[in-house]
Amino acid sequence: MKCTRIYCGIDGLSHFGDVSFDVAPVDFAPPAPPLFLAAPIAAERVVFCQFPAGWLGDWHPAPRLQFFIQTSGELEVRVGDGEVRRFSAGSVILLEDTSGKGHVTRVLGDVGVQAVFVQLASTAPGTQP
Repeated sequence: MKCTRIYCGIDGLSHFGDVSFDVAPVDFAPPAPPLFLAAPIAAERVVFCQFPAGWLGDWHPAPRLQFFIQTSGELEVRVGDGEVRRFSAGSVILLEDTSGKGHVTRVLGDVGVQAVFVQLASTAPGTQP
């Protein structure tokens, strides 16, 4: 299973990358059939969020290590190296750029964005630059 990551490189700029999580069958909710699960990652809290239409977050680092799970709307994210990507409902982003220049986020279109931040307790496995 993969998700997008945004991290701060040794150049002090943010970059896009990918992180993979290996999954294996687990009896998660018997008697239901096994689900394919990744290893658990400790989280401290979950924050539900709504970005209004037209919202623009100029250059900023992530306030902490966190997953961003987008449930509706469309976002555009620009990282420090100039790359721009668009994200829609179902996107999962691991935000690791807690230092450096950060990234720019803006809501696209006439509809706001709903999302969930899962703020992590420590560094997620396999996510170093």
